Amino acid sequence: MVLARDEQDHLDGCLASLAWADRIEVVVDAATRDRTTEIARRHTEHVTVLPFGGFSHQRNAGLRLAETDWVLFVDADERVLPALAGEVRRATGASADLAGYWIPRRNLILGRWIRHAGWWPDRQLRLLRRGRAHYDESRTVHEVAKLTGPSGVLTEPLLHLNYETLEEFRAKQARYALLEANILRDRGVRARPRNLMLQPAREFWRRYLELEGYRQATLGLILSAEMARATFVTYRELLALQRGKPSTLETAADPGGQRPKRWMPVGEAK
Repeated sequence: MVLARDEQDHLDGCLASLAWADRIEVVVDAATRDRTTEIARRHTEHVTVLPFGGFSHQRNAGLRLAETDWVLFVDADERVLPALAGEVRRATGASADLAGYWIPRRNLILGRWIRHAGWWPDRQLRLLRRGRAHYDESRTVHEVAKLTGPSGVLTEPLLHLNYETLEEFRAKQARYALLEANILRDRGVRARPRNLMLQPAREFWRRYLELEGYRQATLGLILSAEMARATFVTYRELLALQRGKPSTLETAADPGGQRPKRWMPVGEAK
């Protein structure tokens, strides 16, 4: 199951890595502005175009559309390498009464596998038993399925062709920041001016020291600092929401948008 919007440069490789699956289902955001739908239909006849109602809403729609017992959610910038495909086959064919599986994710950022600062093993709950999983649609970003029953853990990773440039990283984190600020507001969290200093400092400490970002050398320092910056933006936006001011992030509400073409062909990451 793949959700896609404006993914013409990434979708072909993603769907090619899923050729082993019994059925490939693609849910395309109706606001897509490129050849995403056309490319999806080259790989599968199961393509549904839906208005975007939030990431959790789209995933729930995908679960309703699925006809197989198990559903594996894969993003357009992710790849399922043969080792993971085999492990998924074995897991879904086993008799264990599990409702889902967590899958580690290997993040490539600026062309390098990031092993520290919170990006590894980065487990994602993506392999779900249909009918025993659903998403909370009040959660607009970083959504995680709720299961009826226990979950297991796979060992082979998803390959995530993540941010290729710092500009891309900052733009994506800016969109997440506004969504996260809205979540915090809806939960009743109140921001204070001191949070603009304290929360980013805590995030940097967590990423760089507790999660050993320093072991990734200069890149670990940069990424830890960027995540601290994103935390600052989240609390700045939360303060703005509390005061009834418009967002300072003009494009933050746009969940789509073109990204650079990825350089990593299927199967080359080590």
